[in-house]
Formats: sequence, C-alpha cells, structure tokens
Amino acid sequence: MVNFLIFGPPGSGKGTQSVRLAEKFNLKHLSTGDMLRAEIAAGSVLGKKMSSIMSKGELVPDEVVIEMIAAKIDSTKG
Repeated sequence: MVNFLIFGPPGSGKGTQSVRLAEKFNLKHLSTGDMLRAEIAAGSVLGKKMSSIMSKGELVPDEVVIEMIAAKIDSTKG
C-alpha cells in the first residue's frame, strides 16, 4: 500500500494535487477538512467536540485529527 501525505498552507493546491494523485494512481483521497465537516454534520461525539473547539476560533488539536485519520485509514483497508 502506498500513502501520500500532502502538506501546505491554505490555498497552496493541496486538494487539487491530492485529487490528481488519487485519480492517476487509483488511490483513496482523504481530506481532513471534509472529514471534520462530516463528523460535525453527523453529530457524533467527536464532531460535537470539534464543533465546540472550532466555534471558539481554535484549531482542532493534532492528536484529534491524527486519531480521526487513523480510524478512516483503518476503515478503508481491505
């Protein structure tokens, strides 16, 4: 299995390049922004916690984001 991690500041083209790589190499594309919004929309415990943090203008802690990504990767294996 191949994993690509794309980092960069807002507006740098991370999403665009990630989608292109996913299409070219037939990979699963994960967007932390999309994942955060989905958790909040689902009203999950994690989503409520993140919504509370974000509504104060704070960033969701890295540990929470990493946990969310790890769970998503585990759920897509197979």
